[in-house]
Amino acid sequence: MLPYKPYRVLKNVASDWVAKLNLSSLQALGKNHAPVNVLVLYGSLRERSFSRLLAFEFARILDRLGADVRVFDPTGLPMKDGVSENHPKVQELRELSQWSHAHVWVSPEQHGNITAVFKNQIDWIPLALGSVRPTQGRTLAIAQVCGGSQSFNAVNTLRILGRWMRMFTVPNQSSVPKAWTEFDDDDRMKPGDLRQRVVDVAEELFKFTIILRPQTEFLVDRHSEREEKEKNGRLLSQADKLQ
Repeated sequence: MLPYKPYRVLKNVASDWVAKLNLSSLQALGKNHAPVNVLVLYGSLRERSFSRLLAFEFARILDRLGADVRVFDPTGLPMKDGVSENHPKVQELRELSQWSHAHVWVSPEQHGNITAVFKNQIDWIPLALGSVRPTQGRTLAIAQVCGGSQSFNAVNTLRILGRWMRMFTVPNQSSVPKAWTEFDDDDRMKPGDLRQRVVDVAEELFKFTIILRPQTEFLVDRHSEREEKEKNGRLLSQADKLQ
């Protein structure tokens, strides 16, 4: 199995509904552009995590569109404590974010909001590493799974986080109620409107990334940052500004 691609391991190849999707027009679009690098994050460490299962479905769709999709496993990522930046899992996450052009974020909703597992991943991705902005200008798709009735608290929070991380969050989103009823014994989404919405969101992320990627430098160019570069020769890190 290729690194970061556990979604390619299928319990039952015959049940792979993604392989049967008609995605020819977007596949053709993707072939005319450099591959899209997509980082997928999910927010649960459970053995059978529905946010992970949903994240894998997003990954399979984007993979079939021709994107290079990598799923980060949050197992072993330390809690954000200010002294563990050299931890291998922290470095791994940050390097994946810098590599990416787009993100997919999938969190369970717990007590009306995102989980600590998910927020911890975002907390470890800084707004700036010196002059590098690990998330600025990336596109973002958001989704949540619910243990009960459908809610949008988690995706609302994810949308706020995406804006704060200077990302372009696509308008569409996915919220899967009673997630435990929406996946079969092969860990695949059952047919229905909820599954259709997942495909719609994945397609929208792919389209937005193809369209916006060539213009990213122009879109994120800021007067204040140009002045900072002119004055200091580079963008200052948070540590520089605290000195």
